[in-house]
Amino acid sequence: MTSVELVYESHGEPAGTPLIIVHGFLAAARNWRTVAKRLAVKRHVYVLDMRNHGGSPQAEHLDYPSMAGDLIAFLDRHGIAAADLLGHSMGGKAVMWLALQHPQRVANLIVADIAPVSYQHSFDALIDALGSLPVESIGNRKQAEEALVDAIPDLAYRQFLLQNLLLKDGQYYWRIDLDIMRRNAHHIVGFPDADTTTFARPALFIGGERSKYIDEQAVYQAFPAARISTIPDTGHWLYVEAPETFCRMVEDWLSCKR
Repeated sequence: MTSVELVYESHGEPAGTPLIIVHGFLAAARNWRTVAKRLAVKRHVYVLDMRNHGGSPQAEHLDYPSMAGDLIAFLDRHGIAAADLLGHSMGGKAVMWLALQHPQRVANLIVADIAPVSYQHSFDALIDALGSLPVESIGNRKQAEEALVDAIPDLAYRQFLLQNLLLKDGQYYWRIDLDIMRRNAHHIVGFPDADTTTFARPALFIGGERSKYIDEQAVYQAFPAARISTIPDTGHWLYVEAPETFCRMVEDWLSCKR
């Protein structure tokens, strides 16, 4: 399958093993900028826009083998034999699949609030709500927020999603291709069958106390040497809700000699 050349942000001095951060569904590198700058004090950090997200190219396929292929191509393009990988949600599944299929390319693995399983929820209603927004008649972002109140009641989540709504020449438009997202959403909630493949080295899984995404049995089945840690009083967006605690956990893991 053809890889795409991912757009990225770079923070810190290029030295040592780089940390690569991979965002979740409908997010982008910019959502991780604050965390990346904090982590870049001690290491070089790349934050990627995954295919069909942010400024990276559009592609018909949006599944974990494709995303892992893009990550491998990024490593090759930058001459990186092995990197520290940190992924959240969709990004966590992408780095897990890479680790299971190409363990030699992973120095350290950190997964934020997701497990190697297929979930039962659907993104269809969310994508339909975004698609129903009359972008041609929207005059400002506040109008867009108000139009989505019933479908997406949470203000912070609406604002997060509306980062994908851009303005050019007085006209709003979606940076993401909602049709591609709709056709591939089942891949995002799913996870490829890894059979009995495991990642034998230690890996850190960080979960939010209020989140239900960490499936311990599934984690230990595929990552038998994993450590699962929980951040109190946080949900799925744990790196936003508790950035200091999250960054400290990541830094401690990366600095630990195992």
